Amino acid sequence: MAESTPGPASHPVDASHGAAPPAPETLDVLRAAENGTAFDRHHPPSAELVSDCVHCGFCLTTCPTYVLWGEEMDSPRGRIHLIGQGLTGEPLSDSMVGHFDNCLGCMACVTACPSGVRYDRLIEDTRAQVERRHRRGARDRALRAAIFALFPYPSRLRLLRGPLRAYRAMGLKRLAERSGILRRLSPTLATLDALAPRLRSVPRPPARVRARGERRAVVGMLTGCVQSAFFPDVNAATVRILAAEGCEVLIPPSQGCCGALSVHNGRRKEAQRFARELIDTFERTGMDFFVVNAAGCGSSLKEYGDLLADDPAWAGKAAAFAAKVRDLSELLVELGPVARRHPLPMSVAYHDACHLGHAQGVRAQPRALLRGIPELEVRPIAEAEICCGSAGVWNVLNPEPAAELGDRKARAVLATGAELLVTANPGCLMQVAAAVRRRDATIALAHTAHVLDASLRNLGPDALLSRTV
Repeated sequence: MAESTPGPASHPVDASHGAAPPAPETLDVLRAAENGTAFDRHHPPSAELVSDCVHCGFCLTTCPTYVLWGEEMDSPRGRIHLIGQGLTGEPLSDSMVGHFDNCLGCMACVTACPSGVRYDRLIEDTRAQVERRHRRGARDRALRAAIFALFPYPSRLRLLRGPLRAYRAMGLKRLAERSGILRRLSPTLATLDALAPRLRSVPRPPARVRARGERRAVVGMLTGCVQSAFFPDVNAATVRILAAEGCEVLIPPSQGCCGALSVHNGRRKEAQRFARELIDTFERTGMDFFVVNAAGCGSSLKEYGDLLADDPAWAGKAAAFAAKVRDLSELLVELGPVARRHPLPMSVAYHDACHLGHAQGVRAQPRALLRGIPELEVRPIAEAEICCGSAGVWNVLNPEPAAELGDRKARAVLATGAELLVTANPGCLMQVAAAVRRRDATIALAHTAHVLDASLRNLGPDALLSRTV
C-alpha cells in the first residue's frame, strides 16, 4: 500500500497561532501534483545519472523482462528514457508506472553497463516517487497492503508455520496441485502455495554464542524475516560456522526487519523506520562486524548510510553501521579459515543471487569457500546473469512472468547435471524449488551455509542430498 498522499493545498497558517507550516516534502508533492509533472523535488531521480546512459544496449541481454518480452520500455535503457521524460515534465501515467513496476531490481544491468550507469539509484528513487505519488488500483493496493503487513514481520510469519504444516499433513496441498484450483482462482495464491518451503523445526539460536577456540571477532547477526520463519536451519548453520571460525556471535531476540523489502519497493519511510530500529538494537553490542546470510537484506544494509543520509541524528550512526556489514562469505574469506574442512565428494551448481552478485559484487567469495572444501566440484550455470524471477516479492506481484523466469533458471540448473544447487538467498531457494517441481524433476537445494556446515561437521554428502525439493 502506498504511503498516504497529502491532500489538497491549504492556505499557509502562521506558526504563532499553533499550527506549523507544511513540511518542504509536502509542499514539493503538492507543487508536483498541481503542475502534473511525474516527480516532485524530494529525492527525484538524478538527471545527471540519466544522462550517463548512452543507450548502447549492453544491458539488454541481461535484463529479465527484456529477455522475456523484447519490449524496449521494459529494458533498463528504456526505463531510463521514461525517467528522463518524467524529469522534463511528463506526467506519472499508469503506463509509465507499469514499466517501472515490471523491473525486478536484479541489477544485472549495473554489472553489464560499460558506462557505469547507476540504474540502481535511478530505479530506487523513482519507485519512492511512484509509491508516494501514484494512486494504484484497488486490487493492487490490497495485495501490497497484505504483503507489507506480513512479510517484514518475523513473528507474524512464524504464526503461519502451524497452518502450513496442517495444510500439508491433511493432503490439501497435493489436492490443490492436482486439481489446479488455486491457479484458476488466483495466480497469486497459486504462487504462494508453490513457493511454501518444507518446514524444518530448529530451536531459535541463543542471544550469544561463544567462539570455539581463540576469539577472532565479535559478530552481530541478522536472523531475518523469511529466513528466520521458514529457513531457521540456515541461521543455525551460520551460527555454527561463525563459532567454529572463532567468532563470538550476538543475536538479540528483539531484532526486527532490516527494511530491504520496503526500500526495494519504494516504501522509504517504512524502510527508514526499520533501519533505525535495527541500528538501535545492535549499535551498543560492541560488534566488529554485522553478518548477513540473505542477499537482498545484505544489499540494503550496506546502503543504510544513503537511506538515512538526510537525518542528522542518524546519518553518522547509519554509515558506521553499514561499514560493518558483511555477507557471510565475505567475512569468512576476510578472516581466513581456521576450522578443518572435511571432504564432500559431490557436484554442486552455484547460483549467484542477484543482490549478492550484482548489487553487492560478491561473486568470488562464495565460490572460494566452496572450492576450499575437499572433493567438492563446483559447476557453472548457463545464463548465470539472468534472474530466477524471485526478486523479493516480485514473483508474488507478477506470478506469470516470474514462473517463466523460474522455469528458465530451473532448465539451466538441471542441465549442469549437478547433484546439489547452492545459493545464498531464501527467495532464490523457494523460486527454483517451485520451478523444479513444475518440471517433475529432482535436485537437492542448499544455502551456502548448509554446505560449509556439513563440511565442518563431517556430515558427508547424504546430509545435503536429502534436501530434495
